[in-house]
Amino acid sequence: MTRIAIAEDSAILRDGLAQLLVERGHDVVAKVGTADELLDAVSDLTPDVAVVDIRMPPSFTDEGLVAAVSLRRSHPDVGVLVFSQWVETRYATELLAGRAEGVGYLLKDRVTDIAEFDAAVRRVASGGTALDPEVVRQLLGRQRTSSTLDRLTAREREVLALMAEGHSNTALAQHLSITERAVEKHVSAIFTKLGLAPSQAQHRRVMAVVTYLNSGA
Repeated sequence: MTRIAIAEDSAILRDGLAQLLVERGHDVVAKVGTADELLDAVSDLTPDVAVVDIRMPPSFTDEGLVAAVSLRRSHPDVGVLVFSQWVETRYATELLAGRAEGVGYLLKDRVTDIAEFDAAVRRVASGGTALDPEVVRQLLGRQRTSSTLDRLTAREREVLALMAEGHSNTALAQHLSITERAVEKHVSAIFTKLGLAPSQAQHRRVMAVVTYLNSGA
């Protein structure tokens, strides 16, 4: 059972989200309305994952995302899933920097399937990633033209963007209407061009995405 902390300033949304997650078999250990309360709850309860809104009291700007970045540093074993209406590129880039596992960023208006959201929560809690395509698109839009990413072909960039959304090689092949073998070649080329040598300590697939999003930011 996944232990979840929810940080959402709207009581209705907070309770509704908690109910949906409980119905899916999760254990919601904390429901809070401010970033400070989230930090305290994580310190006291150490959930498997924190689901965090961005715009929270007192200024309703980026308190939630700043707290999410802080949690990534102070509690590296706790997954962080940002769940918001907004894409804040500055702190989103920082959120994805460094350690690559257990992070997600989904947009509320674009989540239409509860099962997919449930899968994203479980994936982040278990050390995976879950990034909305629109988040990826906006983050990539911040990249400078002069970077190691210039080494990638247009197809390789497309493959990497889809990897960032959490697609497997099989799903990539279906989406791009190419063979899995072709996908494997693209992925291998991406690893080589981004200088990601094989390592037991790092998941190269995720690190490629993080390198992509952070290059030139």
